[in-house]
Amino acid sequence: MPADLFRLDGAVALVTGASAGLGAAMAVALAEAGADVAVHGNTRSPSATCARVERIGRRAVAVAGDLGDRAVSGRLVNDVISGLGTLDILVNNAGTIRRAPAETFSDEDWDRVIEVDLTSAFRLARAAGAHMLASGRGGRIVNIASVLSFQGGVTVPAYAAAKGGLAQLTKALANEWAVKGINVNAVAPGYIETDVTTALRADPVRHRQILDRIPAGRWGQPDDVAGAVVFLASPAARYVHGHVLAVDGGWLGR
Repeated sequence: MPADLFRLDGAVALVTGASAGLGAAMAVALAEAGADVAVHGNTRSPSATCARVERIGRRAVAVAGDLGDRAVSGRLVNDVISGLGTLDILVNNAGTIRRAPAETFSDEDWDRVIEVDLTSAFRLARAAGAHMLASGRGGRIVNIASVLSFQGGVTVPAYAAAKGGLAQLTKALANEWAVKGINVNAVAPGYIETDVTTALRADPVRHRQILDRIPAGRWGQPDDVAGAVVFLASPAARYVHGHVLAVDGGWLGR
């Protein structure tokens, strides 16, 4: 397969939650493939990721906002279009996690996780999809799900519910938009060394339990996931619709 099928030259991407970790790796990988990138951050400035994109020779704009605020999603899409001229690729990566036993899990934590991890992804996809349909060029939407889209996890009921819902949302949007030239897919990372897994890695028992189950014999790195996002955003995946691609070191196969 020609390598240029994986190129994104001339495309504009928005990556949410891209100040660090998975999102930053995805933003940089998309830039390396040729895309200009809008980098979203909330509690952390995305300026460092923007600088990395610009060093590659691509345009970057920083966009900010708390995705727990329902007014933010539509504004972000408008900000990207204003700053970079269009929007061809949306990567719904932003998320949060709250840990507590189910019997004490608060309504506040439940609402926050569902809002950020699931509802904001729909609202961003709705706004981006409307622009992609109106442009007549189609586009790509990549949702960042989780192995907990398939499994229940432990003491993370809202996160598991949100990521399971995100996998189903991916399929639902693909059913509507595939024929209209918009590819909607998801990547389901396994256990990756990011801020989200800091507590697990700090617990020697849980760290060892998780590591012993991963056939690859190591925790993942953000760069391990970035390539899958570039693939799903590229012409190489033009006939891939509604798929949830696990990038988990073999976790789900064991």
